[in-house]
Amino acid sequence: MADDDQPIVNGRYRVERSVGRGGMAEVFLAHDTLLDRPIALKVLFPEYATDPAFVERFRREAQAAAGLQHPHIVAVYDWGKVNNTYFIAMEYVSGKTLAEILKDRKQLTHTQAADIARDVASALAFAHDNGVVHRDIKPGNILV
Repeated sequence: MADDDQPIVNGRYRVERSVGRGGMAEVFLAHDTLLDRPIALKVLFPEYATDPAFVERFRREAQAAAGLQHPHIVAVYDWGKVNNTYFIAMEYVSGKTLAEILKDRKQLTHTQAADIARDVASALAFAHDNGVVHRDIKPGNILV
């Protein structure tokens, strides 16, 4: 697809492809044209964009995550609304989810499992110490 054909969000984020979906939003690989870097662009599903409670929850998610600076927590760069579309721009992390790895390998070595558990526990402890509760910890939400 030519760059001219790719949607631009907020005048700077060029959407490239979908990389995942959750209960409230879809995540796209995008390119920040101002800072020339890949980002993950989380876009609230349209059916939730008209519900003030969902919009507020999405905003709180962005605001809470933006305040967390930790090596095992994805950084949030921006959040906003363009043409009734709400988005969160965040650090893009390449790799696989723990769910994908487990599907491929069926199991991890003790060392691999301990390393992942240590990193997840460190991130969760940091978030909790800063008043943030994740609410959706599962292998599909853990990037390795």
